Amino acid sequence: MIGRHANLWQPICSKQTLESGQFVEFSLAATELNVDTLPLTGFAFLDGTTPKAYLNKCPHMGVELNWMPGRFMDTDNLFLQCSTHGALFKPRDGECIAGPCQGDALTALDIREAGDSLEVRLPE
Repeated sequence: MIGRHANLWQPICSKQTLESGQFVEFSLAATELNVDTLPLTGFAFLDGTTPKAYLNKCPHMGVELNWMPGRFMDTDNLFLQCSTHGALFKPRDGECIAGPCQGDALTALDIREAGDSLEVRLPE
């Protein structure tokens, strides 16, 4: 069954804003499904030249990954890292390779180019 928001896309930034090594954080538009909860946030970055976007939510405890704005990578700049428990995630597919949620994965968001902007699809 397809959710009512499955085809809604939200602009997150201009294509020029997303530069190699930089992260763009954004809040997802409120939906009737999450009115009584904290707003969902996400982040986007370039994996090589491919834009990627994930919910900013660790699968272990649901906390945001970054400890400071724009800080998502480990000290070696190889993996996305949860600042709370140190879980490491592969940037390409969000799979957790170390930490308390090993074998789980970040929630990927569909991302597309629309003119000069990048957009993400709102999750169901």
